[in-house]
Amino acid sequence: MGKRIIVQARGKGSNTYRVRRKAFRFKLQYPPKLEGEGTVVKLLNSTGHTAPLAKISYEKGSFYIPAFKNMVEGQKISFEGKEIKEGNIMHLKDTPVKTSIYCIESRPGDGGVFIKTAGSRAEVSRVVGDKVFVLMPSKKEKKFNKNCRAIVGVIAGAGRTEKPLVKAGKQYHIKKSKNKLWPRTSAVKMNAIDHPFGSGRGKNPKSKIAKRNAPPGRKVGLLRPKRTGKRK
Repeated sequence: MGKRIIVQARGKGSNTYRVRRKAFRFKLQYPPKLEGEGTVVKLLNSTGHTAPLAKISYEKGSFYIPAFKNMVEGQKISFEGKEIKEGNIMHLKDTPVKTSIYCIESRPGDGGVFIKTAGSRAEVSRVVGDKVFVLMPSKKEKKFNKNCRAIVGVIAGAGRTEKPLVKAGKQYHIKKSKNKLWPRTSAVKMNAIDHPFGSGRGKNPKSKIAKRNAPPGRKVGLLRPKRTGKRK
């Protein structure tokens, strides 16, 4: 009796391939309405996030955000001030051009969606009417509503990928903390029983375009491609 190939096992969603809820117990969003100022209560590490996290306390409770560079416990951050200071949560309309920001809202009040990775930042590029254009880390401009909020500064944890892992054991524990599939075996190096691309001498995969009505386990490779053939 055969066994499920990895594609089928992942699709089934067992604990082996399902993300650990404990790793993502911190919700990185600020409340829809903020007034006054808050205090950095604690800086903490989360295995599910690349950046260190900060717990911010304010008059109506607390919330979590990615920590900015040089943040310290006990530091005060403003929610409605016009001052351009690291950690302040400001509307884009009040943020000057060339200011570094992160944790940008997609729509006013959603608590921050864009730019949450360690060491990353965006930059206010220009203002046109009631829209604010922000230069993203990808070097492309994105248009935002002027009432969207963002945090001033650069996310801490830059350079995390510069230090080599040295041994596979460290990579194993990093991936295990997020339940990522690792190591990933190349399909063409498997046996025929383990994958549709398996067997054959060398890298000679079969047709990579799966049929639209292919059953789970056979539906691998290119799924519903918009176009095929060599690009001219």
